[in-house]
Amino acid sequence: MSHPATPPAVQPQRRHKIFQLLALMGPAFVVGAWQFGPGNLASAVQAGSRFGYSLIWVIAVSTLLMIMFTDMSIRIAVSSRGSLIETVKDVLGRFTGGAAGIGVFAITLMFSVGNAVGSGLGLSLTLGGSPVWWTLACTAAVAAILFARRLYGLVEKILLVIVATMAVSFVVTAVLSGPDWSAAAGGLVPSVPAGTGLLLVALVGTNFSINAAFYTGYAARERGLRRDQYRDTTLADTVPGIVAPGVMTALVIVAAAAVLPGSDSNSLAQLAGVLEPIAGPVGRIVFALGFFGAAFSSMIANAVAGGTLLADGFGYGNRLSSLRVRLGILGVLAFGAAVTVLAGSGPVQLIIVAQALTVVVAPLLGVLLVVLANNRRLMGDLRNTWWQNVLSTIGLIAILATCYRLVATLLN
Repeated sequence: MSHPATPPAVQPQRRHKIFQLLALMGPAFVVGAWQFGPGNLASAVQAGSRFGYSLIWVIAVSTLLMIMFTDMSIRIAVSSRGSLIETVKDVLGRFTGGAAGIGVFAITLMFSVGNAVGSGLGLSLTLGGSPVWWTLACTAAVAAILFARRLYGLVEKILLVIVATMAVSFVVTAVLSGPDWSAAAGGLVPSVPAGTGLLLVALVGTNFSINAAFYTGYAARERGLRRDQYRDTTLADTVPGIVAPGVMTALVIVAAAAVLPGSDSNSLAQLAGVLEPIAGPVGRIVFALGFFGAAFSSMIANAVAGGTLLADGFGYGNRLSSLRVRLGILGVLAFGAAVTVLAGSGPVQLIIVAQALTVVVAPLLGVLLVVLANNRRLMGDLRNTWWQNVLSTIGLIAILATCYRLVATLLN
C-alpha cells in the first residue's frame, strides 16, 4: 500500500519556520559577545597553560548556569511592561533598582579597559603600528556606530558576524595546537588544583556573568521579542548564544594546555602568540584576529549595556535612541580609552583582577533575577519551575562562593 506523497507546501513551511527561528537570533549573542572579551581569553589561556585541562569543567558548569540566568532575564523581559530596572523598582523599590543600574555600570567601567587594550593590541599584532593608536581608532569606530539611526539592529548584526568569525578562529586554534582530546575530556571531571586563587574566580566571573545575563532582558526588549516567541527564542538564540562563548573558552584552554604547558603568560602579546610555536606568523595572526574580535565585540556590547543601565538606574529611560543613554555609552568608551592611553598597556594580571572584582556586584543581580522570576503576579505561566529554582539556587551558591574566595584571596 503506497503512502500519500508529502504535500508540496510542507517543505516551504519548514523552510519558513527555519527562517523564523534564525530571525530570533540576536539578544543572547550580544550578551555572549560581551561575556567573551579579553579578560575571558586572558584567564582561559592562563588556566590552560598553568593547570592544563583540569579547569574545563568550570567552563561547562558556568555555561549551564549562565543559560539558566539568561533565560530568567528573557522571561522577565517578555512578561514585564517596563525594563528590568523599572520592574525591580516597582516590585522591590527605587533604591534597589538604582543600585542595580549603578552596579552594572561600575562593572562595565572595569571591563572597558581590557576591551580597549585588547582591541588595539589585536589590530597591532595583525596590521602593525601602535596598540594605543589602534585603541583610539577602535573607540572612534564604536562611537560612530553609536550614532547609527537603528543602533540596536546594527550592533546585533555586527556582533553576530564577529562571533561567527571568532568561532572559526578558535576552532582552528584548537585543532592546530594538537591537544590530547581524551585528557581534555577528563577536564570535565571537577577538581580544584592548588594555587588557582583569583584565576578560578575570574573564570567563573567571565563565564557565569550575571551582569551580562541581566542585560539580556534589555536586548530582548530592544529586539521587540514577544511573550509568544519565548520558546522559539530559547532554541534559536538563548542556548546557542550562551553556549558559543563557552565552547570558545574551552577551546582556548585546550590550545593553551597543548602549546604552553607549565608557562605563566604575563602579557597580552604572549597570549596572542599562543600558536606561534607550531604555526609561525600565520598562527599568530589567526589568534590575534580572534583576540581582536573578542575585544571589539565586547567593547560594543559592554558600552551599550553600561550606558543603558546607568540611565535606567537614574530614571532617564533605557532606549538606545535616548541622548542620555548614548552619553552614558560614550562615557564608558572614554574611560577605557583614557586609562589605556595613560597606562600604555594592560598587564594580564590586572585584567584578571578586574574580571574577578565583577563578582562583587553579581550576588545582588542574581538575587534580583531569581526574586522577579518567582513573582507569580508578574510572571504568570513563565514563573520559575522547581527545577529552575534548584539550578538558580546552585548558581547563587556559586556566586557567593566565588565572592568569598575573592575576599579570602585578597586578604591573604
